[in-house]
Amino acid sequence: MQLKQAVDSAYELFVSHEVPSPRLNAELLLMFVLGRDRAFLYAHPERELTGEEQCRYDEVIRERARGCPTQYITGHQEFWGLDLLVSPAVLIPRPETEHVVETVLELVTEYHRENPRKLRIIDVGTGSGCIALALAGELPQAEIHAGDISEEALEMARANAARLALGERVLFRQSNLLATYAQEQFDFVVSNPPYVGESESDKVQKQVREFEPKIAVFSGQEGMDIYRRLIPQAWDALKPGGWFVCEIGFSAEEKVKELLAGWAEVQTTTDLQGIPRVIAARRPS
Repeated sequence: MQLKQAVDSAYELFVSHEVPSPRLNAELLLMFVLGRDRAFLYAHPERELTGEEQCRYDEVIRERARGCPTQYITGHQEFWGLDLLVSPAVLIPRPETEHVVETVLELVTEYHRENPRKLRIIDVGTGSGCIALALAGELPQAEIHAGDISEEALEMARANAARLALGERVLFRQSNLLATYAQEQFDFVVSNPPYVGESESDKVQKQVREFEPKIAVFSGQEGMDIYRRLIPQAWDALKPGGWFVCEIGFSAEEKVKELLAGWAEVQTTTDLQGIPRVIAARRPS
């Protein structure tokens, strides 16, 4: 079978199984099997697949058709320009979460001017390490910590740090939210916590519901349980004047703002679709 035929066949399979972005997925998986880029596919549409390549491609498109995310099949996901390893032990980093990194970097500029000292930043529920590693790359003078309740997730995060030559820049520790850090103080507490309500599980994409770690996706019946626990812990962990920055779920803005009563300078960042995506609040000095 030729490359173009293989992609067209996978595309039809994905359409019939309601796989999102079917052509993109078909191309990405063929690129993965061949170890080539998209330009190669377009430049050589008549190139014949070998028997081994055909078998491997058939295998991975069947996996994708049953709902397994492409990123878990290839083992990779890009975030903030970083090539990250991912597995079913971690949530797949989303482009929207880059707004968390952007918000922190914007706030750091002014904060560091007011507080010209080495910043201490913690990423709570680090998963693959995507936020912590992006910040480590952008803020070489900061002290970055990252915690997760899952030791499997921490293994993946440490592997990513090592691959990106950031292993000495981020200190990873197992922790249920900020429990392990109870005696420590930070300038920034950052998080992309689980925020999908179990009552909404039927509205979540199949690949999220069935393949991504539930502990990283769901947060009680209404999706607010982790916020209720994390926000008071963040208050205690922050230095006076320090910032709490976290991703929020669709329609959660007002509920999260209620939990931030008493905080200062509460602000929201929207994503490219205009949906509130990140909330930031400052512990009063």
